[in-house]
Amino acid sequence: MAHIPVLQKEVLKYLDPKPNENFIDCTVGEGGHSVAILERIAPRGKVLGIDLCLTPRIKHPRLILVNDNFVNLKNIVEKYKFKSVQGILFDLGMSSWHLEESGRGFSFKRKEPLDMRYDKLSPLSAEKILNFWSKFEIEKILREYGEEKKSRRLAEIITKARKLKPLENTLQLRKMSLSAGANPQKVFQALRIAVNDELENLRRALPQAVEILAKGGRLVVISFHSLEDRIVKNYFREKAGEASIKILTKKPITPSVREIKSNPRARSAKLRAIIKN
Repeated sequence: MAHIPVLQKEVLKYLDPKPNENFIDCTVGEGGHSVAILERIAPRGKVLGIDLCLTPRIKHPRLILVNDNFVNLKNIVEKYKFKSVQGILFDLGMSSWHLEESGRGFSFKRKEPLDMRYDKLSPLSAEKILNFWSKFEIEKILREYGEEKKSRRLAEIITKARKLKPLENTLQLRKMSLSAGANPQKVFQALRIAVNDELENLRRALPQAVEILAKGGRLVVISFHSLEDRIVKNYFREKAGEASIKILTKKPITPSVREIKSNPRARSAKLRAIIKN
């Protein structure tokens, strides 16, 4: 399935890219948003594109690709001497590549190893959590990161099952989720967040983004579940209270019915935007 950038018109509206300006795409993925921005910032504007899983499909003479985690945003900007940043984008959703081609167990619809790491060098995988962490730790992950009501029941099933045979693939986990009455999507989301420390990385990256922005620069964040959206909303409110930024979206921007129809994965997307004072 081809990657369809989520809320592309809205991203361009709130980032408002103009010729020769510089932008950062903190989650460049397959480059959909970056390419659209590059068109607007021609002839000399550049995009610094960051991702832990860079795909070989995207190439552009004015796109600087960096294989790294956006939690290191400030260091990356300094290393590449990337200055006068007018806009920064975080699209926190997974790309089609992760789900369809990575083979890392992000999808519960096919049999794959229980990996779920964006960074293959990271020591922590979903398999390690499921096979070695305590029942209480697994329950906490499922409850807090997946908002899964059957977290205790599923944690019990997992810890009993692993005594007989280690959990090795996504279909085993899906089967256990369903037998506990849990939602596999929430279960997989919870483990992915835990493996990649996604919420803490977002908390640490947002202040760096605001610091890096030039005066009048814009920050746009697209989140895909309530945990991410809450972090973004609360941080924006805090900074607005300090008068260091102005919130451009009083309520989060969500996809149209038409967009959801053509790209079902966009249905839970929420866009929030600010401008730096």
